[in-house]
Amino acid sequence: MLLSRRHCLLALATLPAVGHAGFNFFTGEYTASHTELQALVERQFPLEQRYAEIFRVRLQGPRLGLNASAQRTAITAALSIASPWLRGGQVDGTVAMGSALRWDAGARALRLDRPSVESLDLQGLQGGDAERLRRIATVVAQELLHGHVLRSFTKEEMTVGLKTYEVGAITVLDDGIKIQLE
Repeated sequence: MLLSRRHCLLALATLPAVGHAGFNFFTGEYTASHTELQALVERQFPLEQRYAEIFRVRLQGPRLGLNASAQRTAITAALSIASPWLRGGQVDGTVAMGSALRWDAGARALRLDRPSVESLDLQGLQGGDAERLRRIATVVAQELLHGHVLRSFTKEEMTVGLKTYEVGAITVLDDGIKIQLE
């Protein structure tokens, strides 16, 4: 079956310019740049969750890192723990988390998978109180980011002409993430 000139032009219009992030149906891949992913992550924050109805843990100001050699992403964010039980009502800090990636076919989404806290610093606390708050913040931060959507796709984005693409391999690059389309 021959494609009409209009369909060919529409298909070519969806292709990115060489060197830019986006779909490349000639090579069968989609590449999201670090800049694009950082902007998507920033729009999804702040994240907040209560713990034991006593503490409120909030993550904000995320910075996305990409580790090609380990095939993992990293998110570093400002952290605050608020509670009437804390002196001053709130403790601030920073959390750095690493995560694998997985494809969720039903939601057409690239998600964080099994995020783990790699470092967590709390300002102005030491000893047992600091350790208890670190444990709480670690649990909540991992829960907040587990399965978190990094990038989602519409059905239209995954379709060219009559072909709907499925996702194959996901590769973390130093400057982006490449998704193989099949």
